[in-house]
Amino acid sequence: MKITIVYDNDSNAGLKSGWGFSCLIETQERILFDTGDSGEKLIYNLKQLNIQPENIAAVVISHNHWDHTGGLKEFLKVKNNAQVFHPESFSKSTKICTGIYSTGALGTFIKEQSLVVNTEKGNVVVTGCAHPGLENIIEKSKELGKIYGVVGGFHGFSRLEKLQKIELIAPCHCTQYKQEIRETYPAQFREVKAGSIIEI
Repeated sequence: MKITIVYDNDSNAGLKSGWGFSCLIETQERILFDTGDSGEKLIYNLKQLNIQPENIAAVVISHNHWDHTGGLKEFLKVKNNAQVFHPESFSKSTKICTGIYSTGALGTFIKEQSLVVNTEKGNVVVTGCAHPGLENIIEKSKELGKIYGVVGGFHGFSRLEKLQKIELIAPCHCTQYKQEIRETYPAQFREVKAGSIIEI
């Protein structure tokens, strides 16, 4: 399993940053999760990362906020037959493709889905902004098996004890308490930005 951070507030040299999040998840198929806030930057970063849009099977949108959907229109101009899964696509945990599942739409005011990706070490949860509460997303994801890692935006999550048994912690985008997470879990913490790759 491979996750490439395509879009984030911060970026490695040669890539464009912007307020938003997107990552490519590769198992037996390739899934683009969220599209950042700019189609121009998204397509640029995909090109710089040698990711071919035509090889991406589907796009999963975590929630309908501009910083996660902003690049969708431009992406679909390049890959117009991609399946698009919005939060309302799934009301409960659902298999999207081999090894990748949606948690289903969670939350009351902001409906948001996260992804659960199977790996040999356990499941990796990928979040957009974690508006429903990262602790709630983690609990829901446990229905699909042991959680090895959590990657993505953690928003205002502060119940750090809920990360105790997780071996890979990679917060980015909208995470408010990133420094506290880094200090509490230095061995598990992974700094990620646009251009970062996680392979398990």
